[in-house]
Amino acid sequence: MNQTSRPLIKLFPLIAGLLVTVVLLVGLVAGLLYFDHVGLQPTQMQVSEALPALAEHKPTALMDPVGMWVAPDWGTVDSAPNAEVIKYGRELIANTAEYLGPNGKVRKISNGLNCQNCHLQAGTVPLGNNYSAAKSTYPKVRGRSGKSEDIQLRINGCFQRSLNGEALPNDSKEMIAIVAYMDWLGKDVPKGEKPKGAGIYELPFLDRAADPVKGKTIYERQCVTCHMTDGQGVIKPDSSGYIYPPLWGEHSYNQGAGLFRMSRFAGYVKANMPFGATYENPMLTDEEAWDVAAYVNSLDRPKRDFPNDWPDISKKPIDHPFGPYADEFSEEQHKFGPFQAIKVEAKQ
Repeated sequence: MNQTSRPLIKLFPLIAGLLVTVVLLVGLVAGLLYFDHVGLQPTQMQVSEALPALAEHKPTALMDPVGMWVAPDWGTVDSAPNAEVIKYGRELIANTAEYLGPNGKVRKISNGLNCQNCHLQAGTVPLGNNYSAAKSTYPKVRGRSGKSEDIQLRINGCFQRSLNGEALPNDSKEMIAIVAYMDWLGKDVPKGEKPKGAGIYELPFLDRAADPVKGKTIYERQCVTCHMTDGQGVIKPDSSGYIYPPLWGEHSYNQGAGLFRMSRFAGYVKANMPFGATYENPMLTDEEAWDVAAYVNSLDRPKRDFPNDWPDISKKPIDHPFGPYADEFSEEQHKFGPFQAIKVEAKQ
């Protein structure tokens, strides 16, 4: 082959590429002219077709945020005459174990959990088991004790059950501070009223029993990052408490705790878990919340007798996890459901 023909041969791929590019551009222009002629934009067609799929996955807020309780501005606490007491109360709620845990620097009376492990952000989150109604609704008669309880008795119930520990003396500096903090949070709530967003979300019952086997799969997919595969959570580097609490085992809440009731755990999870979920942006379906509650509450935890609970057993919640009961439904059904039949009979 002579020297003149070699450069021409090298140009053939370039020329072919340019021809392909021209053909594609012509086709694109023709297509755009066609869509313009019929009054349809390709991007509009793609978006409109995708909208139904997007709508299917859009989370629905559990409650309208309008009128939702909002905690007082912490920046105003110094204007309170007992500001230092309130601040100590908040510190005790946020870092309970540091002061009152197994190695507590004030007392050693609890299991290492912090109150805010269950009462999120020191009891200030809507539907996060907050303290908004503590001042306005206590003292009150509770079915569990069968008598009027003041807020100190209610707090000590948490120490003995959720913290699997011992009671604080009512006249202790710590009890006085915790009550002062709760009173400050609820200072704008009228007496006798329960503000919107107080307590735990009431999750509708399923038409089947909650399933711990399904719940294990959900736990492994959604919960292990914070609570670990063994359910023992993440402890602080200085071992003074938990960043993420254990959900079962010897350092978790005992069987007398409110979260051992399936509806309480499921409602709490629905509005707050996994990390990043809120009542405005729930991440789990109702079924997932019930099933993961069944899984967690089917695992071993401390057992403790409270023989004086429910003197009138007809007042037991229908999902109370152990007997005796005022009906003939089994303990397993009372714990896992389905609950509709129990609910119907309880109303008769």
